[in-house]
Amino acid sequence: MKIAMVSRFPPHIGGTEMHTYILSKTLVKEGHDVFLIVPAYDKGVKEIDGVSIVEVETSNVPFWKKLGYIINAKKILENIVKKENIDIIHGHLICNGGLIAVEIGNKYNIPTYVTVHVSGFLNNSRNLLEKILVKKTLDKADHVLAVSNDIIDEISNSNIKNIKEKISFHFNAIDIEKFKEISKRHKRTKPVVLCVSRLDKRKNINLLLDAKKHTKTDFDLIIVGDGKERSNLEKKVEDENIKNVNFMGLRSDVEKILPHADLFVLPSVNEPFGIVYIEALACGLPVIGCNDGGVKEIINTDVGLLVKPNDTKSLINAIDKILTDKKLYNKCKSNVRMRAMEFCEMKIPYAEL
Repeated sequence: MKIAMVSRFPPHIGGTEMHTYILSKTLVKEGHDVFLIVPAYDKGVKEIDGVSIVEVETSNVPFWKKLGYIINAKKILENIVKKENIDIIHGHLICNGGLIAVEIGNKYNIPTYVTVHVSGFLNNSRNLLEKILVKKTLDKADHVLAVSNDIIDEISNSNIKNIKEKISFHFNAIDIEKFKEISKRHKRTKPVVLCVSRLDKRKNINLLLDAKKHTKTDFDLIIVGDGKERSNLEKKVEDENIKNVNFMGLRSDVEKILPHADLFVLPSVNEPFGIVYIEALACGLPVIGCNDGGVKEIINTDVGLLVKPNDTKSLINAIDKILTDKKLYNKCKSNVRMRAMEFCEMKIPYAEL
């Protein structure tokens, strides 16, 4: 069958991108044709791992960038539908790929799927237009997929007609062969704590830096990622003289960095799923996250610790406990790879296949 997908895609790095990448590769491997419509990032790329790539040019002006992408992507998707006789349309992210998918899918009577990767969009959005578009997209979609049960609960409690009948769980998966432990590691005098994240306020890296100042355990903190908050975080480290913190910026080789750490910590709030926690588990790291959103569906007491959201003391205690309690650390470390294996198989969600 032929599937047209509207999403972001690597080299952009994030849960949505990796989800789309692994799903697309799985479909191609099983003999299906996949046409992926993405924001322009590398002119001239026509195919990645058998997936046909179609880039959408947009404006660099913030407001017109999103609007221009939606308008242009709809035109491109419509052309592909006409030319390729598409069987299924799948949009990722509600007000981007999802909105585009349902508009064209409804017009040509093609089964349409929308994957919801973000939580809090119905309750936390202050933008009335965005709320209207979210409800419109979910209402028009034939099937709604959610990457966590937390998102399913949120959507199910909305007043969208027949939403409970058409929503289902479809979690993110990882490449278990790409993310794995290493046999030899460099000897060092103190543990290394790693955080891999987009640097925005929701990821709550401020809390991790505050905890770093007060833990009894001395450790090196490495932060991988970039974003709007990076300069503020670097300034905080300098102004408050927080020792042994290294910002590595955005990296495309995270799978080579993770295995060299001792512990993974990301105290983000409203995290819909958190694929990076699973990547850390696959690389042999115990993990610490907040007891919030989809994270609590990944981390259990066999592989790490959950802390109270926005609670510095809770995070301090968790870091100290897991780095000093050898019995706890070794128990977690012995279970992490097995836990990651539970998230390694990307299931194809389409009822038509």
